[in-house]
Amino acid sequence: MLINGEWRAGKEYFDVKNPYDGSSLDLVPLSSKKDVEDAIESAKNAFAVMSEMPAYKRSVILSNTSKIIESTKREISELITKESGKAIKYSLAEVERSIQTFQFAAEEAKQIHGETIPMDASPNSEKRFAFYQPFPIGIIGAITPFNFPLNLVAHKIAPAIASGNSVVLKPASYTPLTSIKLGEIMMEAGLPKGALNIVFGGGSTVGEWLVESQDLAMISFTGSPSVGKRIKERAGMKRVALELGSNSAAIIEPDADIDMAIPRCIMGAFSNSGQVCISLQRIYIHEKVFDEFKDKFIRTAKKLKVGNPMETDTEYGPMINEKEAVRAEEWIKEAVSKGAKILCGGERNGNIITPTVMTEVKKDMKVVCNEAFAPLAALIKYRKFDEALDMVNDSIYGLQTGIFTRDINKAFNGFKKLHVGGVIINDGPTFRVDHMPYGGVKESGTGREGIKFAIREMAELKLMVFNL
Repeated sequence: MLINGEWRAGKEYFDVKNPYDGSSLDLVPLSSKKDVEDAIESAKNAFAVMSEMPAYKRSVILSNTSKIIESTKREISELITKESGKAIKYSLAEVERSIQTFQFAAEEAKQIHGETIPMDASPNSEKRFAFYQPFPIGIIGAITPFNFPLNLVAHKIAPAIASGNSVVLKPASYTPLTSIKLGEIMMEAGLPKGALNIVFGGGSTVGEWLVESQDLAMISFTGSPSVGKRIKERAGMKRVALELGSNSAAIIEPDADIDMAIPRCIMGAFSNSGQVCISLQRIYIHEKVFDEFKDKFIRTAKKLKVGNPMETDTEYGPMINEKEAVRAEEWIKEAVSKGAKILCGGERNGNIITPTVMTEVKKDMKVVCNEAFAPLAALIKYRKFDEALDMVNDSIYGLQTGIFTRDINKAFNGFKKLHVGGVIINDGPTFRVDHMPYGGVKESGTGREGIKFAIREMAELKLMVFNL
């Protein structure tokens, strides 16, 4: 545990294992309630320092963090792959993105400012002068998932530090080692002690202690909708930002460049074993190009190398554990029992699921209406563009949607009518870069990430008015 700038041992430990071969990677201490209370107290003391720190100093710390990550990117990439099972090529990509995330935060730290208000717009205040300014809100409780153990942590810590807040982080118990490494890096980068505290344990213990603490100003959570709802219920008056799940979709129009769409959809559906909140799960294909897309998609999916994530040509490795793989296998079997057809894949070997493509699915099947979080995609035929839009919207989720088309009118029509947080034209819903606003609607969450937009969530506007 990292508390007040020092690494603390624990009375109990848990084993972090490699999901590919089951080997033990390290023992990590379980945080007690006293440890969590100490972490919060440390963050409270550090907030007094961070909130007074000038922007250029916060920027330097974040820039230093970015540079140190870059200098150790191979080491961190291998660590991510070992503890999460992510293919090494995608772990490297995650580290590259994290380098950018901290650099974006370094730049945004110097752009936090308010505005003047034209008080003479009202006859009752024509002789007054006013402006507002954003102020840091306090301690941010960050609760993060296993699937992006560096960059999704960065998306909470970086804007919090940029805006002058302090943080208590609870990373996923499957992938705590990357957070430990990041804690070491940020201390080396010059972060004041207590500005980042890291605690370990389950959501029902450590997570709830953070959520229920009256000293925290905000909880930023990425994870499942069920846990997100519980956090919302128990957080009281503190701010809550929720990045939750999805069953993201893409629409393939008859004028689409199919050869361009195939590799983007393959990557979107199968990278990281489908364990991505914007993983491409539903592919709606116009009837005129359905067979062409289906044949090329299946042919490409069958060529994917699945297995050892440390090998550079592996597309994806294991799911995070065998329980999740069994759950995905059961969903596939349930769909087949209700009439769905498997076009390829559908097999399980331990915690690895082969690339699975299905058709003749129904909207109430779990592989369609729920978040699969597994390497599977359902191909669904449609006749009219508006019909496809309606099918995309027929979901409890609304994170991002991809539309492959050359028709600018259809692109804007989809942008207007789709009830999602982002519409990606001529790419899959899995596209994300780290300075764009990112978040969803419905059960996909509340609030927005992307450094500039997360800073807004982590700041409080304060107004000053002069009577002249």
